[in-house]
Amino acid sequence: MKLHQDSSGALNTVTGYGAHYVDVNLVRHESSILLLPDTPVQPWPVASFDALGPEHFELLLAQTPELVVFGSGARLRFPHPRLTAALAARRVGVETMDFMAACRTYNILMAEGRRVAAALLIEQ
Repeated sequence: MKLHQDSSGALNTVTGYGAHYVDVNLVRHESSILLLPDTPVQPWPVASFDALGPEHFELLLAQTPELVVFGSGARLRFPHPRLTAALAARRVGVETMDFMAACRTYNILMAEGRRVAAALLIEQ
């Protein structure tokens, strides 16, 4: 799906996505990423849902988001609470949805000015 960029002034907007990619500001990413409105897109070193560990979600702590939107891949899968415990301890909400819904939700929350982070799993 191709999305049209909004003139919201945000640095990072999802401008397109498909089964194995996401475009951020028209730049294609074909592996998992961490996405925040005002920081450079970061590679997320996880290639599959089964490979997720607490350390993958702890990478978000330094960014101090108020909410993390976790795109769990092509289908909806919930991470075990032990994986997101560090975020919960800092009162950071985690919403889980499939990858494509996470892309759309990130754009909506980012456009509202929320301090949102998207952890987008693109399985290899």
